[in-house]
Amino acid sequence: MPELPEVETTRRRLEALLLGRRFLEIRHGDLRRYRHTEKALGRRVEGLLRRGKFLLFPLSGGLEMVVHLGMTGGFRLEPTPHTRVAFRLDQGAVFFHDPRRFGRIWVVERGDYREIPLLSRLGPEPLSEAFRFPEFWEGLRRSAKPLKGLLLDQRLAAGVGNIYADEALFRARLSPFRRGREVNPEEAQRLFQALREVLGEAVALGGSTLSDRTYQQPDGLPGGFQARHAVYGRQGLPCPRCGTPVARAVVAGRGTHFCPRCQT
Repeated sequence: MPELPEVETTRRRLEALLLGRRFLEIRHGDLRRYRHTEKALGRRVEGLLRRGKFLLFPLSGGLEMVVHLGMTGGFRLEPTPHTRVAFRLDQGAVFFHDPRRFGRIWVVERGDYREIPLLSRLGPEPLSEAFRFPEFWEGLRRSAKPLKGLLLDQRLAAGVGNIYADEALFRARLSPFRRGREVNPEEAQRLFQALREVLGEAVALGGSTLSDRTYQQPDGLPGGFQARHAVYGRQGLPCPRCGTPVARAVVAGRGTHFCPRCQT
């Protein structure tokens, strides 16, 4: 599933194409997944924002288009066999590509997220000044959940998913099984910093494109952070820190990769 770095990369690539453009035609065949898109017709794109894993397109007239890429969604500059929504603009076009059809699009009154409750419950952006250690530490020490589950919850840090939770825990040398309340302040500080470092590097490299190539940038280029994965997807391969084979287990319902020796 696209996470913060992939969604942010998509936002940056689309900004030059969409900002100031007007929607002339929006074609799709699924009124349930792509809700109220007809309201965007004739509206001009006034901004391109990101909140967690959501893309936000403020539109003229007080509306907003909200896009969640789901597991396999993304924007392309050309139509594909898996194009689900085609957007024709007053200059050019973009296409929403989604092989597994888990992506969603809504057009709502700006800031009215009653149809999208998760968007209203997101925690701070981990690459912003709103992401502060005291609140992060408080959220950890009050929870009995395993660290992997806490990072996926979206309330400690918005936009973190499976890949970057695994990579941040590895850098922080913390086991994904550790309970939040078991972590001391020094360990919490390591995890706080590791999250910022991993996500910042991944954004700079355009996100992670895995072997199935589901995620690509709108122009078709892959991301580059997958070359820096230390544990994610590397089950059985040597840990880059100590050489112990990387292990895989299920934590919080998700496949989780970690070094059983380094991550205590």
